[in-house]
Amino acid sequence: MKAIRRFTVRPVIPDTLRPLADLARNLRWSWHEPTRELFETVDSAYDGTDPVRVLGRLDAGRLDALAADSGFLERLRAAAADLDRYLTEPRWYQRQSEATGLPASIAYFSPEFGVAAALPQYSGGLGILAGDHLKAASDLGVPLIGVGLFYRHGYFRQSLSRDGWQQEHYPVLDPGELPVTLLREADGSPARVTLALPGGRSLHAHLWLAQVGRVPLLMLDSDVEENAPGEREVTDRLYGGGSEHRLLQEMLLGIGGVRAVRTYCRLTGTPAPEVFHTNEGHAGFLGLERIRELGGESGGAGLGFDAALELVRAGTVFTTHTPVPAGIDRFDRALVARHLGQDGALPGVDTARILALGDETPLGGEAGLFNMAAMGLRLAQRANGVSTLHGGVSRAMFAGLWPGFDPDETPLTSVTNGVHAPTWTAPEVALLGADASDRELWMLRRTLRERLVTDVRRRLRASWRQRGAAGAELGWTDSVLDPDVLTIGFARRVPSYKRLTLMLRDKERLRALLLHPERPVQLVVAGKAHPADDGGKQLVQELVRFADDPRVRHRIVFLPDYGMEMARGLYPGCDVWLNNPLRPLEACGTSGMKAALNGCLNLSVLDGWWDEWYEPDFGWAIPTADGAAALDEERRDDLEAAALYELIERRVAPRFYDRGADGVPAGWTAMVRRTLADLGPKVLADRMVQEYVERLYAPAAAAHRALGPAAARELAAWKARVRAAWPKVSVDHVEVGDDLADAELGATPAVRVRVALGELTPDDVEVQAVTGRVDADDRLLDPRTSILKPSSGPDLEGRLPYAGALSLDRTGPFGCTVRVLPAHRLLAHPAELGLVALPAETTGAGAGVLLR
Repeated sequence: MKAIRRFTVRPVIPDTLRPLADLARNLRWSWHEPTRELFETVDSAYDGTDPVRVLGRLDAGRLDALAADSGFLERLRAAAADLDRYLTEPRWYQRQSEATGLPASIAYFSPEFGVAAALPQYSGGLGILAGDHLKAASDLGVPLIGVGLFYRHGYFRQSLSRDGWQQEHYPVLDPGELPVTLLREADGSPARVTLALPGGRSLHAHLWLAQVGRVPLLMLDSDVEENAPGEREVTDRLYGGGSEHRLLQEMLLGIGGVRAVRTYCRLTGTPAPEVFHTNEGHAGFLGLERIRELGGESGGAGLGFDAALELVRAGTVFTTHTPVPAGIDRFDRALVARHLGQDGALPGVDTARILALGDETPLGGEAGLFNMAAMGLRLAQRANGVSTLHGGVSRAMFAGLWPGFDPDETPLTSVTNGVHAPTWTAPEVALLGADASDRELWMLRRTLRERLVTDVRRRLRASWRQRGAAGAELGWTDSVLDPDVLTIGFARRVPSYKRLTLMLRDKERLRALLLHPERPVQLVVAGKAHPADDGGKQLVQELVRFADDPRVRHRIVFLPDYGMEMARGLYPGCDVWLNNPLRPLEACGTSGMKAALNGCLNLSVLDGWWDEWYEPDFGWAIPTADGAAALDEERRDDLEAAALYELIERRVAPRFYDRGADGVPAGWTAMVRRTLADLGPKVLADRMVQEYVERLYAPAAAAHRALGPAAARELAAWKARVRAAWPKVSVDHVEVGDDLADAELGATPAVRVRVALGELTPDDVEVQAVTGRVDADDRLLDPRTSILKPSSGPDLEGRLPYAGALSLDRTGPFGCTVRVLPAHRLLAHPAELGLVALPAETTGAGAGVLLR
């Protein structure tokens, strides 16, 4: 028989043990080793994953024994006091000067959060990054409120068929067995948010609260009895279902998420967020809900759409994680209009204005599609990519939103991702002193490698049993991998651009590396393909079939069901972390950062964060094909795979096996030491969150406070007036210097220009001279601007003369042009409106002057 309903029966915990429940319910235990050790004392079978389940299965006898154990009670009191100090004492954020104007609260929205294996609400790097963001914010005391969805089936559990094909399983998550609590109203009833849907339907959601240290994480759950069957399944699984299903998820995350934050703040007295951070475009609808709150067309504060938009933009930060247009969520415009219109979730907000925010035609996209990233950028005054290289890629990809500006001038910066050291660093590495000898460092590396080998053998046996193998035929798994062999790890999602099977490009050469008689290599590989990605599943199968070969299966393994708990052993146990994406398609790639925190060396294409921080002492850079070779996919992969084999054979393996008389590879341990000491501090999530606070959150809060309803109306009216008048703004004449034939370094030739402003005034614009070196096509390189000032009244044709001087501060081919930009004290960036007037001709003296 099968149960028709599932629920959890909890034990009655004695009063003296009550602090155990508080420790179990706060996810700080997932990165706090003393708390994890305490729960190992509670239950010897505790595997470090979920203390809530540990407490849920304790019998009365064990509870009585613990309650009578004075030594345990003393440890429990100390742990509870330590947690209380962590939650209440001032931290980095509270110690900042009040003059910095930090926001009282920040709402951080993400479609997935990887906080702990016990709360499987993530699929890959985006979710792990979001989880690390919350943890670092907690450690720093940043008043963040996380907002996501609660997926009853999580992402999926992965296993393999006998022939190596990926299979997906979706076990149901019981909130009663997880470290979450239901948010309730003062009368005890579950707190609830509701979205109106077309046809008079409604989408209701309850709010689960996970406490991540000091940071609350709100997760909306549509599996409530008030919903019809279709609506109950909206939060069934992460990234599942068709287009309408995904739209409903993103509406619930964005629109419902704002309502969830308002509910939480009302019930707990938490200050309302001054800044809203959208982690990728999935949550972008939050800006539309805030426009509705402010009175998009009527009601609320009665600001009207344009003024409400300005207030929303001022306090919004948008982070993009994708380097390719195909990675952006896009919906049919008619579908969006139907769900957000007068009969949908946002009555009173002009549907045409909503659709305009998602218009992707300036990006070369399709007129019938609604682009979530385009909306996210239009709704945020501040935006960033997640590495320096990715910031440049993003500026080029989205440049169409700011026509007339070079990509480098667009208002999109970068904050390089970081990882949460207490979560990802092995305790032994964290305790390793800077004065540890080479031998101590090397023996620790071997201990971690041996631990990984033991774990791999256990997981491999379990995988083969799932694939149908009998125990009697699995004796070979006892000799899989060798704790004294160079171990390379590769684990991540399996989209095609990450090139899981590049290592298989020349199978014979790979076999030779694995079976080298003196310098063998072993590989530990893991990764999940999206359930709908048959191409990714074929890559997994190709890798599995190679690893199944009896000739090499003791040197290469594929571990199914890659997740956080597996990763915590992989990173410390590997000697080298391999990453070979198509450059520049890896936005950041934080798995290599986690490996580096454990003294694992990186072997990677110069993409994402590795492009930014690579040094020869930290690892190796895999060369990438360029020119014509890069355009031929087969030749490109052949060249880059050959470069990979060459690096492993001639540089990586020899360095690992070059041992001194004491058996220690001094060159290798020197690289490990440099990685821990010099690279480790750069990759920390603490550094990342501090950058967000100082460079994005604080300026966003200041802009939001400076605006206010009256200023928002003023700014919106000014923008409308400027946009209407801009077609008549022009640059009519440019003169630079009297004689530039002998221009010399340090000269300051005069610039004179006449501009037509139409119905605008000089107060509405800024006239600039732009100078810099020029390339062979006369494009300005590393341009610098200087402001020109009105020099007299208008001429007979109404044109205004402006003048100033250039600074010839560099030698070589030099050039300049002039331009007119909108200017207002409340603009966050000169390119904000995407309006610029340049000289009428694109070449020649009318466009500027070339100094050669």
